[in-house]
Amino acid sequence: MDKIAVLIPCYNEERTIGKVVRDFKANLGTDAVIYVYDNNSTDDTVRLAAQAGAVVRHEYKQGKGNVVRRMFREIDAQCYIMTDGDDTYPAENARDMANLVLTHNADMVVGDRLSSTYFTENKRLFHNFGNSFVRSSINHLFHTNIRDIMTGYRAFSYKFVKTFPVLSQGFQIETEMSIHAADKNLDVQNLVVAYRDRPAGSVSKLNTFSDGFKVIGEIIELFRTYRPHFFFGIISVILAALGIGFMIPVLSSYFETGLVARFPTLFVCCFVLLSAVLSLFTGIVLETENWKNRQMFEINLIRAEEEFQKKKATKENTKGEQGWKT
Repeated sequence: MDKIAVLIPCYNEERTIGKVVRDFKANLGTDAVIYVYDNNSTDDTVRLAAQAGAVVRHEYKQGKGNVVRRMFREIDAQCYIMTDGDDTYPAENARDMANLVLTHNADMVVGDRLSSTYFTENKRLFHNFGNSFVRSSINHLFHTNIRDIMTGYRAFSYKFVKTFPVLSQGFQIETEMSIHAADKNLDVQNLVVAYRDRPAGSVSKLNTFSDGFKVIGEIIELFRTYRPHFFFGIISVILAALGIGFMIPVLSSYFETGLVARFPTLFVCCFVLLSAVLSLFTGIVLETENWKNRQMFEINLIRAEEEFQKKKATKENTKGEQGWKT
């Protein structure tokens, strides 16, 4: 088990990956092992990463979410630091992020770009708007205070990594991590970090519009999954309002004349009101199931903690034996 594992998902970052690896090695020293997970790069990323001293591994299924899934599955560490290979995040903050995990029991540390230099350094207007919109949406929907939802600079505990079910395949992964942490009441800390735009010649792999719509879709899907009572309750209220709204004229006419003048409208209104009731009870049932899932998650957290302590003790015993032999 590593003390600190620096995880760098990479796709065609030959211009910056060598510097990123060297910077993190310089700031974390022998406490850290740098892992670069290549995602089918067609340039010189792999050679330059290995040359700089990183352990290079591969994920052949395209997409950042797929890379994160493999990294979390394969690496055991007391603390994980995830960063991008584009040299936009300063390695100088890595030690502070690791300390929050190692000594303050944080489950996830968010490298908050939006409270520092992001809006001045980033030249892509829609990226700025998108980050602010996503942050505001998630914090309101899930009652949390994560200051930067889309940041790729984070630190994690062993428990978080080994109990986080990675479902996203692409750039929605950061959104999924944030909502998962908020829903499961995990300890999330925000650490303000400086942000610098990509150097000349380095190209972002994030498509502003297509990936932006995917992120919005991910928020809606996870909101339905994690807050089903609220989600289906909103649908129920909308349907009930429509049904009652269109039924009022029919009932008014009936009370005045004793006749139902518009049977089709009445039937549709009854169907819509029935759908509202079904939606309400669907939310209640799914909320009960969600509560059971949270109970199981707490049990898995306990198991992950026990597993972590065993691996940590084994590592310390191995170090002690090696020191004694020396």
